[in-house]
Amino acid sequence: MLHRRAFTVTVVWTLLLLYLGSVVHATESSLACPDWPTCFGTMVPEMSGGVFWEHLHRLVAGGLLLMFGLATWLARKETSDRPWIFKACLAGMTLLIIQAVVGGLTVLFKLPDLVSTTHLSLALLFLVLATVLASATSWSREVPAMDAGVASGVSKFATAAAALIFLQSVIGGLVRHTDAGMACPDAPLCLGRFVPPLVNTPIILHFGHRVVGMLALIMILWLAIRVVRQSAAGALRTWALLAAGLAVAQVSLGFLSVLTVLAVIPVSFHTLGAASLLAALVHLATLAHVAAGETTRTVQTQAS
Repeated sequence: MLHRRAFTVTVVWTLLLLYLGSVVHATESSLACPDWPTCFGTMVPEMSGGVFWEHLHRLVAGGLLLMFGLATWLARKETSDRPWIFKACLAGMTLLIIQAVVGGLTVLFKLPDLVSTTHLSLALLFLVLATVLASATSWSREVPAMDAGVASGVSKFATAAAALIFLQSVIGGLVRHTDAGMACPDAPLCLGRFVPPLVNTPIILHFGHRVVGMLALIMILWLAIRVVRQSAAGALRTWALLAAGLAVAQVSLGFLSVLTVLAVIPVSFHTLGAASLLAALVHLATLAHVAAGETTRTVQTQAS
């Protein structure tokens, strides 16, 4: 149905928006438009320099609101048998509106660290919600037949890994907005040590971001091994291996960002990688949850 495609497009659109947001910050274009919601008093400013990136980011954000609004309208018409989907859509619309207001506050109050980090966190929360909707409505047909207990375990483990990636991304947002990206100018060590002297907030944030990232890497690699051992084929195996690959790439991009002194390309793809990894884990958790439910219903039907 159309709402399934709309949800999938919403996920891709959100990933693009997160990438553009990172480019805006990396190119120091966050205040290229000093007012909000207009840019220099108009909705059609001259698209050059930093204004190009900042206003493009705003236009894509507006497009996302319209796209998800369409998905919500379609879901209301096509999912009467699953009312939770429409309720989740309403929650998503509310989240997007709050996100837009917080984005405006970051400009009007000249990029306060906590507000800017909240802006990123809300975007990631919306990505999670959109991914759940897309997974549950569009991609659930990929679910393989497997033991309900195994599927439930994979769902819980993937959910925990996704929560860890969300936490790491929020800390990464603090690192970015407090200008702590070069607090540890070397990699993989930090100030030449495995554990640097934690003498100030930038070093604590930067090192904490690295530590949580390595914990997440270990957890995701273990998740992939567990899924491969317990599910010989199917979508769960594919997405678990994809998450593992993204996790390795994400750590590599993080170190590359430091070694290139926060060059625009590696920094921007580092943000995109974190968001993509979060979406992959949420998708995996949703698929496994659906698999557990389908297997349980099949067993109950056969028993009756």
